[in-house]
Amino acid sequence: MPPQQPLLEPEEDTAYDSSEKVVVAVGVEDEYGDDVEAPPFSWKKLWLFTGPGFLMSIAFLDPGNLEGDLQSGAIAGYSLLWLLMWATLMGLLIQLLSARLGVATGRHLAELCREEYPPWARIVLWLMTELALIGSDIQEVIGSAIAIRILSNGFVPLWAGVLVPKLSSRTIKQAVGVVGCIIMPHNVFLHSALVQSRQIDQSKKGRVQEALNYYSIESTLALAVSFIINIFVTTVFAKGFYGTEIADSIGLVNAGTYLQEKYGGGLFPILYIWGIGLLAAGQSSTITGTYAGQFIMGGFLNLRLKKWVRALITRSCAIIPTMIVALIFDTSEESLDILNEWLNVLQSVQIPFALIPLLCLVSKEQIMGTFRIGPVLKIFSWLVAALVIVINGYLLLDFFSSEVNGAVFAVVVCALTAAYVAFVIYLIARAVSFSPWQSLDRS
Repeated sequence: MPPQQPLLEPEEDTAYDSSEKVVVAVGVEDEYGDDVEAPPFSWKKLWLFTGPGFLMSIAFLDPGNLEGDLQSGAIAGYSLLWLLMWATLMGLLIQLLSARLGVATGRHLAELCREEYPPWARIVLWLMTELALIGSDIQEVIGSAIAIRILSNGFVPLWAGVLVPKLSSRTIKQAVGVVGCIIMPHNVFLHSALVQSRQIDQSKKGRVQEALNYYSIESTLALAVSFIINIFVTTVFAKGFYGTEIADSIGLVNAGTYLQEKYGGGLFPILYIWGIGLLAAGQSSTITGTYAGQFIMGGFLNLRLKKWVRALITRSCAIIPTMIVALIFDTSEESLDILNEWLNVLQSVQIPFALIPLLCLVSKEQIMGTFRIGPVLKIFSWLVAALVIVINGYLLLDFFSSEVNGAVFAVVVCALTAAYVAFVIYLIARAVSFSPWQSLDRS
């Protein structure tokens, strides 16, 4: 009998094995100097560092963002384009900090949280992050299923589309929706791991700074492309449906039909063009969700499982509840709206559990060495994080004020809210406490 392959890894789990990392060749011009300063800019090296930023940017074009774009255009016209720009810039800042953490330390956010927080706190962080990831995955897979149903003229039902692998509530102000769907909790964890796919010598300050420079350029270009695509979606629906009677009823399910009625079929029906685009958005964002799930589970729990086993576990955690959801909510568009509202709430609740640990870690010299953020960037980053948390807090307040009925339900919500606020305060307090990490000498 052939020997069975072990399911466990012999060594501690890492984002990438040394054999999986891309080697960035050192040019002749880099051989001179003391590795304190970054080498000169090179287009060839920029290409070698290209990849993580564009993969990260997929989350800015997932079905939830498309939903927010089309509703923003149909309901608010062109008036929120400025907000879309600033929201994208805020998202870029958060992602650059995530990349900075991964490059400077050689470890990703989930791994650092495992070392930084006591067992009870990191278990809570892991559970909340996993819930956010599952909720996001449900939205993405459902988006793909809707696309398949469109492309098959309804022949393939919603539950079957799930097997072929945020949405903003229409009751929430569009400005809140635009900002709220930009910062995805799992994307913050993902980017800090993706940047480790390149082999970087963390002991050499110049090499680390070089990697940060190239990753910053790549991430900026990637989010610029996503911003342009989001603008296109918003302006098309603003031009065609702003001020019309159907503006409030447009969503992912019927957007293709309305586009078909408005602009006609032509040589290739617009309905199918929309379906193909939605399918691409759903499937690509599902891939990044799978990556994020592996990094999050491996980082928080240090599971020494083979990567394919972790991928199977994380996909099962998303597909099984998605199948249940698709079977339950396949009856009407109104039921999908209810589902999407609750998934939005789930995503919004998780925002602080990605942003606060990230900002705490990148501010500490014991962890980042000389690459910790300075006081000006630190203040600005905390202001951005506070703004995002307040905006999502408004979404939660607005949602629960209309959904919470009955004394028992209200008491339960209040108790959970108190525990939630207490844990957020604890995470913020950790920002000023001493880290158990030993100082990283890169001076």
